Amino acid sequence: MSQIFPLCIATETIGNDAQQLGSSIEDLKRICVRVSAHVVRQPALHLQLTYHITLPSQSLANQLNWPIWQAAQVGFFDYLWEDTCLECFIAGSILGNDGVACAASTESYIEMNASPDGRYALYQFEHYRHPAVLPPTPLYQADGHTLARIDWVDNVELPLYSEPPTVSKLVSYKRRIGLPLTQLPNQQYAIANTVIEHIHPCVILRFGKTTLYFAPSHASPPDFHNRQHWSKFKL
Repeated sequence: MSQIFPLCIATETIGNDAQQLGSSIEDLKRICVRVSAHVVRQPALHLQLTYHITLPSQSLANQLNWPIWQAAQVGFFDYLWEDTCLECFIAGSILGNDGVACAASTESYIEMNASPDGRYALYQFEHYRHPAVLPPTPLYQADGHTLARIDWVDNVELPLYSEPPTVSKLVSYKRRIGLPLTQLPNQQYAIANTVIEHIHPCVILRFGKTTLYFAPSHASPPDFHNRQHWSKFKL
């Protein structure tokens, strides 16, 4: 069972963005970004997030900052949102020391950032953008000492090309990420000490000096941290 998220482009500055990229508003709206989420039990329990990005033209592909996969790059890095970045926000109750969710802690959430080249970061927020420090507070595993991590799965180093009858050439990119899970009673799951109740996958695509933002639903102006636009986790 999968939960599918079609992401749409933020349109506040789309006219200027199209002009800067030598493209059209229609072409930018045809950028297809989709994220699928599902729970995988083998070899270890994890939430698998698959990011698919398809560009409608080679011209846009030539301008996209999409660093190639490098195993040596895998590790925790800050400020990944300043370039092309695969993101996901996860919210839910905090588990206490007894493994029981605390009803009073539902404003907390996790932010995941991942660069296509293998760098990543996981952050913990107590509530909306708080603590208000940069870089944000890292997320730790349940032991409170070890930095939380992601696992990269079946990485694709080069763009994938396809040629449907109606389009001269599409350029597609894909990355798959695993977030280790803990199984809880009542068919619930936790990442570190956070029960997954809401989820909000997002993507930042950087084309030279132009940045485009994609999410299932947008605040205005775009703000991935705005929980009014997050989805209920259904897996």
